[in-house]
Amino acid sequence: MATTALQRTGSSYQRTSPSSSPRQRLSSHRSSSLSRFERDGFSLANTTDTGTEAAEAASRAAIEEFQKDSVFAKFLAEDFSPTQFASEALSSGSAASSSEKLQEGIQLLEKQLRSEVFLRRDELLQQLSNLKETESVLTVVRAGVESLQASTQRVRSEIAEPYKQIKIKSRQLASLHDTVELLRSVIRALKQLKKLQELMESGGAKADLAKAAQLYNEIETLTKEADLAGVEVLDEEIPWLLEVGNQIRSEAMKGLESGMEALNQAEVGSILQVFYNMGELKSTVESLISKYKGLVVKSVSSALDMKAISASAGSSQGSGGLQRSGAPQAAGGSRARESLWQRMGACMDQLHSILLAAWHLQRVLSKKRDPISHIGFLDEVMQVGDPMLTERVWEALVKSFGSQMKSAFTASSFVKETFVMGYPKLLSLIDSLVEKLVHDTDVKGVPAAIKPEAREQLIAALEPFQTAYLGKSFGRLSDFVNSIFPTAIRGSIPTQEHITRLVSRIHEELDGSKSDKGLTLLVLHEVDKVLQLFAEKAKSQTYTGLEARQVTGPVTPQQLKNFTLCLYLQEVHSRISMLGGLPSAAPEVLSASLGAVYGVASHCITPLFKAMVEKLESCILQIHDQNFASEGNVRDGCSKYMEEVQKWIMHFRSEFLSKLLPGSLSAAVPVAGQSIAASLARRMASRVLLFWVRHAAMVRPLSESGKLQLIRDISELELVVGQSLFPVEQLGSPYRALRAFRPLVFLETSELANNPVLQELPPSVILHHLYSRAPEELESPMQQEKLSPELYSLWLDSEGEEQAWKGIKATLDEYAEKVKARGDKEFSPIYPLMLQLGTSLIEGG
Repeated sequence: MATTALQRTGSSYQRTSPSSSPRQRLSSHRSSSLSRFERDGFSLANTTDTGTEAAEAASRAAIEEFQKDSVFAKFLAEDFSPTQFASEALSSGSAASSSEKLQEGIQLLEKQLRSEVFLRRDELLQQLSNLKETESVLTVVRAGVESLQASTQRVRSEIAEPYKQIKIKSRQLASLHDTVELLRSVIRALKQLKKLQELMESGGAKADLAKAAQLYNEIETLTKEADLAGVEVLDEEIPWLLEVGNQIRSEAMKGLESGMEALNQAEVGSILQVFYNMGELKSTVESLISKYKGLVVKSVSSALDMKAISASAGSSQGSGGLQRSGAPQAAGGSRARESLWQRMGACMDQLHSILLAAWHLQRVLSKKRDPISHIGFLDEVMQVGDPMLTERVWEALVKSFGSQMKSAFTASSFVKETFVMGYPKLLSLIDSLVEKLVHDTDVKGVPAAIKPEAREQLIAALEPFQTAYLGKSFGRLSDFVNSIFPTAIRGSIPTQEHITRLVSRIHEELDGSKSDKGLTLLVLHEVDKVLQLFAEKAKSQTYTGLEARQVTGPVTPQQLKNFTLCLYLQEVHSRISMLGGLPSAAPEVLSASLGAVYGVASHCITPLFKAMVEKLESCILQIHDQNFASEGNVRDGCSKYMEEVQKWIMHFRSEFLSKLLPGSLSAAVPVAGQSIAASLARRMASRVLLFWVRHAAMVRPLSESGKLQLIRDISELELVVGQSLFPVEQLGSPYRALRAFRPLVFLETSELANNPVLQELPPSVILHHLYSRAPEELESPMQQEKLSPELYSLWLDSEGEEQAWKGIKATLDEYAEKVKARGDKEFSPIYPLMLQLGTSLIEGG
């Protein structure tokens, strides 16, 4: 400020410097005013303390008066409502009196306000004086602000012009730089164009497509990145450049097709380098894969095109061609089927070529790298996690093949019938395609064209045809089985011709599918179901009554039917078991059904053999009715009970076994193993020998003459069993037990302990025989329990050798107690021998 400002502070004045700023002057005015206000306020406080106290006392008295008054107290409430007060005054009927009361209150309040103003007059005047001084301070501040604004305007005017010049110069520099860069790009593009023109004019494009492609790509990249559109010198060359680009692409595509057709890796790799140099490698590969996928779809749909099939068959709808339903008429049916199979074969060849080409392209891409950047071509066209090229083509093939096959199965009865009847042939086409692809793409270090599950993917598309084929296979066989077992005729059995035809038909069904192991296993499952049905039908025709089990009379017609059915069932079992050329899992698949057939065959004659064994056992049990104790009572021949055994064995042979075991006994064993009848005869012969040995050992007492008689019985039994039931030499342990019983009878008791003959006999037989040498008071378990030989024999069959020894041991213990009770000091020599042999034989056996 140009003048000097004076400011009053108390009773003195302070001069401010003319050079002080408006902000400083404003601060000085503010501090002086505050000081004066504080001083004046303090003086006022000293002079008006008494008046203030009186005013506050009067205010409190007025408020207390209002609080005590019932009407005015309502106005002091926080939730006072004028509307509610007026409504209550009007409803009370004393509105006039309420109005007067309110007027009195108003007058009281006005009186109190006047008193407040009067008592605080000096304080109010002081505040008014302070406001006037504040106005003067604001005037000084306003002048300072205007001065500051003027200074700011001067500074702005001094800076704006240089900034404007700098901005203009910077824009000029940027324009010059852009121009220089544009000129450089144009020059570079013109140089590349010149090189490309020289290359094309020299005729080297065909020989060096990669270089031409690189030049073309550089020009294209410069044009796009530098935005050279509108440059006349370059725009004039654009048509020629586009023509050259199309020419390079055309030549490269021709070379690529030629290389793919010849599967030439070097040629395909060089052409892929051309497309890489042009920056079009990924799009070109995508185009090729899309082309292959389209060819796959077209190939499959063309193979099943019924119009084309009808035309190639040389027929028309009016003369033996395909009807509207898709089924061929008689005249053109065979030609149409032949045409369909030819088209399917051609389709598989096309699919093989397409997949092989895709695999070859993928193989070259995986090997090829750019010589400058060293970037792998396969990485250029694929991202991490993307499916391989061959996988994409195969996926399209599977999808199209499945769709077309499903459509053909439902829409064309001709295709359905042809593929169902010739399903093995259709399956062989699939197998041939898969095998060829695996073989042709089996290169070390390179993934194959298809995955291991590829075959199952294609076969899954043939599921409707497969199901129908297996259904027809089962239907043909089951219909034949039902025809040879008419349910309305009881006891009807098939003929030999029926059995031969059944086996032949099963063989034909398996032969039709032998080209594929998987299909053969599926057909085997159907054969398994047919054999189960055959077994059930045969079982329902089996006789199981008393006539089937009778053994005392001649063979009955029912038994003959059972015999025949048994032989036929066994023949089916044997011939099916011997089928060759089947998968290794065939026995497991057919085990249940072949077991069922064998079980029914056994069921036909097992009751008869059981009855024969029971009859022979009853004859052998008569040994206990014979007298083997007296001396000199030796018959010229065998015992009477043995004569019964011989008689019944001969009867069984002539009436039953001769029908089941024709010819010599050695011929009863077929190539596949022992026949059911021979096996049952073997079991019967073994049972007879062991049963006789068991009960011969129980004979008690036994004299020397009785021993001789038993030896004669052994000879007769061995002879009749060997001639009429089964060769005894082939019976094994039962025959050895019979032969061992002969020396056992004549061995001295002292020679028994370690004699090797004991190893061939069951322990119970040895111990039971020793009872015949023991004193009478040493009773056998049969005697002790008072059981019949038959019941005791049944008990031995059910309990076994260990329990038999426990029973024998109990009799030995009882004998020892008897001896001790009598006071005897010595036991019979048999007692310790039986203890020793029983313990050693049971523990060792």
